[in-house]
Amino acid sequence: MASLVIDIGNTYTKIAVFEKNDLLHAEQYQVVETDLINALLDDYQVDKAIISSVKKKDQEEWQELLAKRTHLIHFNSEMTCGINNHYLTPKTLGLDRLAAVIGAHYLYPGKNSLIIDGGTCITYDWVDTGGNYFGGSISPGLNMRYKALNYYTAGLPLVKSDETFNDNYGNSTTAAILSGVQNGIKYELTGFVKSYKKDGQEVNIVLCGGDSIFFDTLLKNSIFAPCIKIEPHLVLKGLNAAIHNNND
Repeated sequence: MASLVIDIGNTYTKIAVFEKNDLLHAEQYQVVETDLINALLDDYQVDKAIISSVKKKDQEEWQELLAKRTHLIHFNSEMTCGINNHYLTPKTLGLDRLAAVIGAHYLYPGKNSLIIDGGTCITYDWVDTGGNYFGGSISPGLNMRYKALNYYTAGLPLVKSDETFNDNYGNSTTAAILSGVQNGIKYELTGFVKSYKKDGQEVNIVLCGGDSIFFDTLLKNSIFAPCIKIEPHLVLKGLNAAIHNNND
């Protein structure tokens, strides 16, 4: 039997189906319809489901369907699944961040991992070899930075990210924005990695989220490139680990 994993984020709802640890299906949606959930339940013979949400109000008709047709679990801050959570306010910790930390520790046990999630925001979270998690950092995401420059100024245009841009400076306003945002993120990424990679300890840099591939491009020529692991479905994998380590 299969497990249905649902991660409700700020922009998209990501849905995956797992057969134990094997990922059978993964997709993201702006709107989730009841017919979609019904089809997944039928096609994969789902018997367990887990929902994680960053939103306070997320009750949909399809959630009632899941409760009727499966053993439904709502992911919460107490489901740490082998992680020693030292966060001072665990109930305010974003469930997507917690799930990502669980996923990294589950995939790379006994390793130091710095999880960098590139989504609406960029989050940095560290879990050590013993599964200890103390916290992390949150900064504006790639698109948020472009939108902020346009919204909070009178003359700056709205610019889209450009993976081909690799200059140190811009010789036009558009190029200057590209340089400021993309080089700014690159220097931020490398700065955070350096701060955690102290005393020569080995570190896995686990990239996830919608901008994970773009961040990998930014770091491809850095000294940290060999340490990078790209896990676009890390949060979903963490939730899948949680569903199999929950005693409800």
